Amino acid sequence: MPDSANPTRRLLLGGLAVALAAPAVARAQATWPERPIRWIVNFPPGGAADILSRILAEWFGTKLGQPIVVENRPGAGGMVGSDLLAKARGDQHMVMISNAASHGIGPVLYANVPYDPVADFTHIHLVGTFPSVLAVGPGVAAPDLAAFLALARAKPGEMTYGSGGNGTMNHLIGQLLARAAGVELTHVPYRGSAPAMTDVMGGQIPALMESLPTALPNLRAGRMRPIATSEAERSPALPDVPTFAEAGFPAVASTNWFGFSAAAGIPAAVKARWEEEMAKAMASPEIAERFGRIGVRPGTLGAEAYTAMIRSELDRWREVIRVGNIKVD
Repeated sequence: MPDSANPTRRLLLGGLAVALAAPAVARAQATWPERPIRWIVNFPPGGAADILSRILAEWFGTKLGQPIVVENRPGAGGMVGSDLLAKARGDQHMVMISNAASHGIGPVLYANVPYDPVADFTHIHLVGTFPSVLAVGPGVAAPDLAAFLALARAKPGEMTYGSGGNGTMNHLIGQLLARAAGVELTHVPYRGSAPAMTDVMGGQIPALMESLPTALPNLRAGRMRPIATSEAERSPALPDVPTFAEAGFPAVASTNWFGFSAAAGIPAAVKARWEEEMAKAMASPEIAERFGRIGVRPGTLGAEAYTAMIRSELDRWREVIRVGNIKVD
C-alpha cells in the first residue's frame, strides 16, 4: 500500500522526522555563543550608553559562557556604530545598545542615514529610561531655570549649551526648550559627554544638556548645578530638581531610552535566548540596584513592544523636527 494511503505510516514517518530534527536544533542552541560577543557602543567612553553597556556586559559575561568585548565606535550621533551592526546581517556574535539618537532621532534628522532603524536590526529589549538634565557651571548666576532663561533673553545668542553631539536627544531637548521659552540658545556639539562636562566645569561654556547617568557624579560632587530635568516627573536621583514641565514648558518633556539590539537575520533561537536573558537581567535586583545608582529605570519591554516603541519614537521626532524646522548645526 502506498504511503499516501496509509495515514498511520505517514504520522510515524512525520514524527520520526521531527524527532531527528529536534536534536539538531537543540545542538544549535546549545553551541551558541561559540566565540566572544562583540558589543558595540556607538558613543565614546564615559557616556550613558557606555556605562549601561559595561554593567550589562559584565552581567552577561557570567551567564553566557563567553566574554563580552565592549567596543566604542562613536560618531555622527551614534550612527557610525549603528551602521556597523546594520552591515553585519546574520552575525550572531555582534550586538549593540540602540538608543534615541541612533534609532529615534538621527534617522529622521539627517538626510542620508545609511541604515533602516527597524528593518536592519533585530530589536530585542528596552534596557532603561532616564531624563536629561540641564546643568550650569559653578560660575553661572542662575539658581533656577527662570534665571537661566532671563540671562539668555538679556544676551540673545550668547547663551550656549553643550551636548555630546549633533542629533542626540540632549541636543534636541535644548532646541525644544529654546522654542518653548522664546529664547535663543546656541548649541555647542562635542565629541562625547566627557569633554562637554569638562568645559562646563571649567567655565568655557555656561551650560549643558546631559543624560542623567553621565552627569550625576559631577552633580553630586557640586562641580555642576542641575536646574531642570526633562521627564514628566522628577527623578528619584534628583528629587529637589524640578522638571521643565513644572516650570511651565510641558512641550519639552522627553525621556531618554536605551535598548538592546542584534543584527538583522539572526536565528530565531538566538533572538529568543537574548530576549529571555535580557528579561532576567532587567528583573534582577542586582541590575535594578546598579541602574538605580545612576538614575536609570530598567526597561520592561520585550522584542515586539520595544520595536513598536522605536517606530513610535521615529514618528514623534519626525514631527518635532518638521514643526520646529530643526536643523543640525
